[in-house]
Amino acid sequence: MKKKGSIMRSIAAAPHIFWAILFIVLPLIIVVYYAFTDGDGNFSFENITSLADYAPIFTLSVELAVIATFVCLIVGYPLAYIIAKARPERQRFYIMLLMLPMWTNLLIRTYSIMAILDDGGFLNTILGTTMHIVGTKGAVIFGMVYDFLPYMVLPIYTCISKIDKNMWEAASDLGCKPVQVMTRVIFPLSMSGIISGVTMVLVPSISTFYISQKLGGGTFELIGDTIERQFVTGALNTGAAISLVMMVLIIISLTVMNRFSDSDEGGIIV
Repeated sequence: MKKKGSIMRSIAAAPHIFWAILFIVLPLIIVVYYAFTDGDGNFSFENITSLADYAPIFTLSVELAVIATFVCLIVGYPLAYIIAKARPERQRFYIMLLMLPMWTNLLIRTYSIMAILDDGGFLNTILGTTMHIVGTKGAVIFGMVYDFLPYMVLPIYTCISKIDKNMWEAASDLGCKPVQVMTRVIFPLSMSGIISGVTMVLVPSISTFYISQKLGGGTFELIGDTIERQFVTGALNTGAAISLVMMVLIIISLTVMNRFSDSDEGGIIV
């Protein structure tokens, strides 16, 4: 009976294993191959060593991603707390409002932001000004925050909603003021959700390219734009090398963040 159950589990897992090999393992092997070969297919480290030329782009990408992640945290944590403190029926309503923009394609959302922030867009029309926003770093950061904010709010909300309400009441009974309850009880217990949210926002923000192309107006280039340009122009080896380095950096950051998270209370989502 046990052997039959083991066979059934293997059969059930087979499609998932095939999918993982075909769409995860195989593409990674292809990226590694192109990263360490030249145009003729010969083994070479030249693609890796040439990445020093892209250091300013790496730095700018990380800078904007960190700022966007910080803004998402500042805005998202109070929002997650408010949702978690609301009545159950209101929680469902708030979550629906939070997820509603995610039902629309990222491209359409980005174009909508352009229509709002453009020189002759909705914002300038309402304010009666001619502020030039599109084409600036601020516009790109705003786009990242708008698109990735739910990824920050949801894991923090999940963590806070799992905290035993008796702990809040016990802290108050022991003399803690509301601010102390937040800083000494809620915030430490929701740390794993914070780390999860930071990871889920930081990773796509670093590698994004469409948001920077449209809201950046082509005035500067991020690492995602560079990778796309390399593949479009046929520089597969250089594009693969940059992609490989990005993957290594992301894996390192995930490993570091996982060490500071408690997987039992929300954990990192990878």
